[in-house]
Amino acid sequence: MTKDVPPIIQANELQELYNSENLVIVDVSTGKEARANYEAKHLDGALFVDLNTQLSNIKEDASMGGRHPLPTMEHFSKTLTNLGITEESHVVVYDDKYGANAAARFWWMLKAIGHDKVQVLDGGWQEAEKQGLPVSSKPESARRTIPYKVRQWILPLSSIDEVEKVSQDENHIVIDVRESDRYNGLTEPIDLVAGHIPGAVNVPFQTNLNDQGLFLSPQELKIKYLAVFENVAPENVIVHCGSGVTACHTLLAIAHGGLEIPKLYVGSWSEWSRNDKPMATQEF
Repeated sequence: MTKDVPPIIQANELQELYNSENLVIVDVSTGKEARANYEAKHLDGALFVDLNTQLSNIKEDASMGGRHPLPTMEHFSKTLTNLGITEESHVVVYDDKYGANAAARFWWMLKAIGHDKVQVLDGGWQEAEKQGLPVSSKPESARRTIPYKVRQWILPLSSIDEVEKVSQDENHIVIDVRESDRYNGLTEPIDLVAGHIPGAVNVPFQTNLNDQGLFLSPQELKIKYLAVFENVAPENVIVHCGSGVTACHTLLAIAHGGLEIPKLYVGSWSEWSRNDKPMATQEF
C-alpha cells in the first residue's frame, strides 16, 4: 500500500512529477466539445476519460439511480486497465471546470476503491495553461498493464431510502451542493422539477473555491465545514448534488480540509425528484 498524498496538487508540483515513471495524467473534461477540445490541446501525456460512458452506468430511466449512477466494478476495472493505471500509479486528474466536475468524481471513485495516490489539479485546465504546463495535440497511448482488480466501493454511500429517513433528523445533515437558485426552486435547467430535499442545507460547491478558481486553503475549508456539520458525526453527513458528480467536489474539499469523507448520495436530486418524494422550495 502506498502512502496517501494530499487530495489537491498544484500546477508547479505536477511539473516536478513529469519524469515520474508511475505518473498517469487524466483529462476528465465534460461537455459536447470535450473530446474535440482534448484532441486539439491537452496536458502533455494526458489520457481522456468520458464521464458518461466510462465513469457512469447511465440508464434510460433516471429514477433508478439518477443521471450518473456509478459504473459496475467490472466496467470501472476495465476503464482503469485501459488507462494503464495500476495500484502503484500516481494519478493526477483535471477537468475544464476548475476540478468541480468529473475530475472530482474520478478522484472519489479511485479513493473509493482504495487507490491512495490520486490528486486533482488545483484550478484545472485553466490554471495549467496559466502556469505554462506543457501541452500537446498528439495522440496519447496508455501503458500496457495487468488488469486493475476492483472489488467494491469502500467509501461510504447513501441511498434514497436512507436520505428520506434521516433528512430531517437533527442527528444527521444532508448537504445539497447545487447553486442556490436550483436549491431554492427558482430554476432547474437540468432535472424535471425545481426544489430541494426537505431538511437539506445548501452549501454551493462554488464556495469551495476562491475568486481565481482555486481551492480555499485546508484550514479555511476545515473551519467552513466544521461550522456546517456543527455537532453531527461524520458518518451521519450525506452530500448530494444533481446527479452525484459535483457532490464529489465538496467531498474533495472536505478531504482537502483534513476531515473525514462523508457519505455520497449518488442518485441525488435527479433520482429523488423522479420518485414522488417530498420536495421543498425556499420561501422568500
